[in-house]
Amino acid sequence: MKLLEGKTAIITGGSRGIGKGIVETFAKHGANVAFTYNSSQEAAEALAEEVSKEGVKAKAYKSNAASFEESQELAAAVLEEFGSIDILVNNAGITKDNLLMRISEEDFDTVIEVNLKSVFNMTKAVQRAMLKQRKGSIINMSSVVGVKGNAGQTNYAASKAGILGFTKSVALELGSRDIRCNAIAPGFIETEMTGKLDEAVVQGWREAIPLKRGGSPEDIANACVFLGSDLSAYITGQVLNVDGGMLT
Repeated sequence: MKLLEGKTAIITGGSRGIGKGIVETFAKHGANVAFTYNSSQEAAEALAEEVSKEGVKAKAYKSNAASFEESQELAAAVLEEFGSIDILVNNAGITKDNLLMRISEEDFDTVIEVNLKSVFNMTKAVQRAMLKQRKGSIINMSSVVGVKGNAGQTNYAASKAGILGFTKSVALELGSRDIRCNAIAPGFIETEMTGKLDEAVVQGWREAIPLKRGGSPEDIANACVFLGSDLSAYITGQVLNVDGGMLT
């Protein structure tokens, strides 16, 4: 059963890792997908071509979600090209980890801007279209680090915790128009980035998780399908931990 048949989704940071998994899974469930990339144009265009084989419309856009103007332009372009914006997945994010005593002001500001302000930018950009439609689902990618905190990640934790407060506030503001806003808090997800880490260290992390494995981009994508589909029509303002039981 295709749970997102006929819906159009914008996914930020969609060319690799978790974002790529969401693009692929959404297309399999019948969604038309518009996704953004920052620098990897070739990979993004190859992904758009690949998922189009599912019989959906797919297009990659070079856009910086941390820019208010670019976010407005992106939403307008997607609306013109696809005709509607039914789902927004705010997935774009970076890390610049360091202990508080060593972290620079620039590294703090950059992470807040890319991870948190981008969520404001894109939500603001799609709000009008969703209000007109009187329907929509906004899914914000937080992290277990935003729920629990983590030494060496004050900037990242602050940005991801900020997303939770933003999510709940948007849910309260837009609920009367049938626009839902929820957050996902991924745990340890294995992507090409974690593939570069020492295997013994990664195995230690896996052993500390109740399900004894790291998550996959598809695990996060499946949660996004649920929150983007009508199966979750009565769910808003919630934080769904997808972490193998890490925070249990």
